[in-house]
Amino acid sequence: MFSTSRLFRVSLITGLVAYVNGDITASGTNFSLSGADVSYRFHVDPRSGDLVSDHFGGPVDDFTPQVYISNQGWSTGLDNVGTPGLTNVRREFPDVGRSDFRLPAIHISHADGDTVSAFTYQSHEIVQGKPALAGLPATYGNEGEVQTLIVKLYDNYSDVSAALSYSVFPKYNAIARSFQISNNGTNNISIERAASFSTDLPNLDLKMLELQGDWSHEANRVIRNVDFGETGFRSTEGYSSHVHNPFFALHSPTTTETSGEAWGFNLVYTGSFAATAERFSHGLVRVLLGLNPLHASIPVGPGQTFQSPEAVAVYSSEGIGGMSRSFHDLYRNHLSRSNHTFETRPVLLNSWEGLGADINETSLENLASETAELGIKLFVMDDGWFGTAPYARTNDTAGLGDWTPNPARFPNGLGPYVNTVDSYAVANTTNDLSFGIWVEPEMVNPNSTLYHEHPDWVMHAGNHVRTLTRTQLVLNLGLPEVQDYLIKAISDIINSANISYIKWDNNRGIHEMSSPAADYAYTLGMYRVMDNLTGSYPEILWEGCASGGGRFDAGILHYYPQSWTSDNTDASDRLTIQMGTSLAYPPSSMACHVSKVPNGLTNRNISIEYRAHVALMCGSFGFELNPSELSAEERAAIPSIIATHDKINPIVISGSFYRIAWPGDSNWPAVQFVSEDKSTAVLFAFQQQAVIKPAPPPVRMQGLNGTARYRVESQGFNGTLSGNTLMNGGLNLQWTLADYQSMLIWLYKV
Repeated sequence: MFSTSRLFRVSLITGLVAYVNGDITASGTNFSLSGADVSYRFHVDPRSGDLVSDHFGGPVDDFTPQVYISNQGWSTGLDNVGTPGLTNVRREFPDVGRSDFRLPAIHISHADGDTVSAFTYQSHEIVQGKPALAGLPATYGNEGEVQTLIVKLYDNYSDVSAALSYSVFPKYNAIARSFQISNNGTNNISIERAASFSTDLPNLDLKMLELQGDWSHEANRVIRNVDFGETGFRSTEGYSSHVHNPFFALHSPTTTETSGEAWGFNLVYTGSFAATAERFSHGLVRVLLGLNPLHASIPVGPGQTFQSPEAVAVYSSEGIGGMSRSFHDLYRNHLSRSNHTFETRPVLLNSWEGLGADINETSLENLASETAELGIKLFVMDDGWFGTAPYARTNDTAGLGDWTPNPARFPNGLGPYVNTVDSYAVANTTNDLSFGIWVEPEMVNPNSTLYHEHPDWVMHAGNHVRTLTRTQLVLNLGLPEVQDYLIKAISDIINSANISYIKWDNNRGIHEMSSPAADYAYTLGMYRVMDNLTGSYPEILWEGCASGGGRFDAGILHYYPQSWTSDNTDASDRLTIQMGTSLAYPPSSMACHVSKVPNGLTNRNISIEYRAHVALMCGSFGFELNPSELSAEERAAIPSIIATHDKINPIVISGSFYRIAWPGDSNWPAVQFVSEDKSTAVLFAFQQQAVIKPAPPPVRMQGLNGTARYRVESQGFNGTLSGNTLMNGGLNLQWTLADYQSMLIWLYKV
């Protein structure tokens, strides 16, 4: 076995040249990544070969000595040459077993059964642009947009190497991180823990903001102190889940929407995950975001390499709002790959809440005809169209997995029926109606031909009971044969008819896994299917869904430009859900529909104007109801709503988003969009409850040019005001004594 310290010192001596490459500099083994308003710095400790965190925050110009932390006690030095105990060091890639008692970023079970690793610096390189991650979604960019530092480490005791990737997007103050673990030995190893982003912050007073919820109750803000011990959360559902989203932010106690420091962290991954901020006795805070260790134990054979998912961190000195806008712009420009990312989205009508699964060709054609008469451009056929006897999809107990049209409902297949739908002229336009379809490819009913032919294709654990949820099981997408089947089945549907939109649903979590690593294999298989289909059919507008927001994550956003944000279409609840989701994800990626009242979940009866205004905050807007059940007043309002959509949607798709007041903080929540060219802004303002007193506070806008003047068009004021007046004085809106009111206010720069 070679001497670690000797090999390390040789590489240092030969690498003491200062490399300066734009936004990444390497002076010897001092590394600096810089953005418009961020510095990320770390170095190699010359004694131990370990990577040491120096700074992640606002711009700095120097490496400064770190505070000395006594290593008296149990976390003493590792050797007798003065190396401090690693528990007392801020580390970039903490491993297991060398006096660091905190959680590791990497935990490997080696071939001989031990779990100690000793990764030390070997070399580094700086590349222009950003290499892709094999089989995984990730941010991307070309030379001039992003640079990447790759740091190579080696554990001489186990013949395992690591390659850490750091990419900086200077325009967005964003750092993207991932790593590879390569097995250079002759026996298997196992990845027990893998945190894609890991860094140690100094002893700062911090709060953690996360998104917590459940089905129809997604994306609720939870803020708590980062105290001693572990502060965090995880998903064990096999997916990113409704309960927790793979996003969190750390911020100072004084940070607000508009000011103060905030660090946002987001995992570009759809499987189970874990997020932790661990404060140890000395006060240092370790940040970890990556795979859930309960769903790891990933085998890596001789000559094989494990690739971690990517995690993205954003620093903001302009509060939580500044952090969110950095995520939004980064994800629209450097994560989403769809041709439709920056296109305005067509107004649609989905058949589900209008007809449910009780459909046939005639009822659907009638609904499509009414859709076109209302001026709606896209008709979406939801569940109930597939499966053959005895497993026809007449309810949710049968048919999933058998992706062929039900001949009893579509005797001539989808093609002729879709041609009929496409022939309807859309009122008030020169367009014909377009057609979309709902699928749930990752699931199977036991009552299906597919399951009877391939019972071994589902997720299961030996002889344990195969637990049903919603009378369905999960296909094991870790199997190549399942991936191939789904690619062919969905391709056959697309090739059979003129389909312009697909809603890809998923309605249960994963209960039984054959091994902890099955979730990682499943997620890679799912990405392969999505990558193949979106690459083969880029003209289709794909929408993700998992019982609403169960998989609203950055991994899905790489493939699909939009996702169904929640199955809860109650407008008041949706306001909270959408604003929470906007903490990390752009409103352009959200989908929301106007549904019937009283609402099927909450029984609230809210005006169509309020329902429409909430839904118009999303990139994909539509209706989910039966037009024949609309009141005359509601029906009369739809042409105006559609016209408003056509005016607002380009700003929602490409503009900047500002949260003015949260529903949980104010009876008068409000949000604002500013167009990409800064010439137009639109304010969405709401009153939740009628109150006699107190008076509503003025609505102070954001993101305007202070010295410019704006023509204001609102219900209570029409005139010209300066940006400073609008941002610092605000507008006083006149509300009546009624619950659930809303208004739109337009501002035009003059």
